Amino acid sequence: MGAGGIFVLFSVCLISFLTPCDGGNILVFPVDGSHWINMKILIEELHARGHSISVMRASTSWYIAEESPLYTSITMEINEGIEDFFDAYVKENMKAQREGASALTFFKITKNFLSMISKAHSLWVDALAQIFDDEQLVKSLVDARYDLVLTDPAIAPGILLAKYLKLPLVLNVRWITSGDGHFAIAPSPTSYIPVPGSGFTDKMNFIQRVKNILFYGIIVFQQKFMVGPTYDAICDKYIEGGCDVISLLQEADIWLFRSDFVFDFPRPTMPNVIYIGGFQCKPAKPLPADLEEFVQSAGEHGVIIMTLGTLVNALPKDVADEIAAAFAKMPQKVIWKHKGERPSTIGNNTLIVDWMPQKDLLGHPQTKVFVAHGGTNGVQEAIFHGVPVLGIPLFFDQYDNLLRLQERGAGKILQLADVNGHSFEEGVHDILHRDSYRQNMQRLSRLHRDQPMGPMDQAIFWVEYVMRHKGAPLLRTSAYKMPWFLCCKARRTNKTKLH
Repeated sequence: MGAGGIFVLFSVCLISFLTPCDGGNILVFPVDGSHWINMKILIEELHARGHSISVMRASTSWYIAEESPLYTSITMEINEGIEDFFDAYVKENMKAQREGASALTFFKITKNFLSMISKAHSLWVDALAQIFDDEQLVKSLVDARYDLVLTDPAIAPGILLAKYLKLPLVLNVRWITSGDGHFAIAPSPTSYIPVPGSGFTDKMNFIQRVKNILFYGIIVFQQKFMVGPTYDAICDKYIEGGCDVISLLQEADIWLFRSDFVFDFPRPTMPNVIYIGGFQCKPAKPLPADLEEFVQSAGEHGVIIMTLGTLVNALPKDVADEIAAAFAKMPQKVIWKHKGERPSTIGNNTLIVDWMPQKDLLGHPQTKVFVAHGGTNGVQEAIFHGVPVLGIPLFFDQYDNLLRLQERGAGKILQLADVNGHSFEEGVHDILHRDSYRQNMQRLSRLHRDQPMGPMDQAIFWVEYVMRHKGAPLLRTSAYKMPWFLCCKARRTNKTKLH
């Protein structure tokens, strides 16, 4: 056989080992910030499988690049940067928390949060109206013949766009416009399902259950009187027959839920909810040479890493100085992601960085403690790599995330109001020297990895399932089509039959 024949035979053999895949056409409407980090990882995998991706992005986006080899971008003009008012919210929130726990502090934080959420939705409603009014853009979206819309429902424009284009809808979800997505689609008894922000676990006494109902009332108020009305005008104008956001959410074909029951408390669910918690987690890669040298220089004492996520550039100066002074007393080496003013009390054992390879550091055998704000991404990566957490929650879901680790003995919470040199040093010392924290976190890591199908494989399968079958209507219950009084009537009837 000649060289040409051998090449042909080799090519045929190579092609036979490739997974056959019919490339789909997907329209993605993401949320910026840390949510984009999750969405981008999913996009990378979809792109690798041969799917064509278009991404809707704001002109003021601070994370979503306009040019990318992974996708084609469709840029919407937004006059005000979302980053600006998130920045203002973060500063006000931290200032309120430093005042300590009180009814006034709770009111300030809740008021700031609702105001920020309302502002964000208003900006996106204006952007969506521009899309619907742009006949050329709408025509291009229709002509593209997308197979589905993939969106993060923390904001609602992607959901409305899917309805307008009459396309199947897949949600990459943990949070919706008014809190935890489960409350919109699955039975959520407040007797044992803690409402986000309540600070409760699934084991509540009577008083806590009463308070839990009150927290649920805040969610209902937020959706009915703040978020929902923001979208009413655009629904009435552009969506045939009108709509409301919660009903559109309930019509979604698949919910790719960024959680699992290793991390979350057990609860009722639905057939079209697919749990993909930790889908972004991967084995650690080797560190850059200079960072590896610093890590190895820690010797038997190991390394502590600290980061407060994508939205927080720096802690208040007094807090940063207290933490730096506490770190300086420790024999461990410290890698701290910090973009603010350099603390005056920084020790020789502490490396301040603008960015760190968080996943790779968490997977390094020298890493002993992860000091974090409790964002979903960081918590799930800590579980994946089995590193115990000292958490300083700042806003959103962070306290609830850390509470789940603390309840399982895999982490400890330190409130921002209580952070000083002594309390911080004590917290780190506790995590370092009480073996149960690491043992419990490593047990969670083993449980998370012990699945018949990895979370990323689950996510890709169900996205492609929706493309193959033009939706997933068989997995949706009819509850979303029923008025509330019929749902209640059905429950009473079933209860009567049981007796």
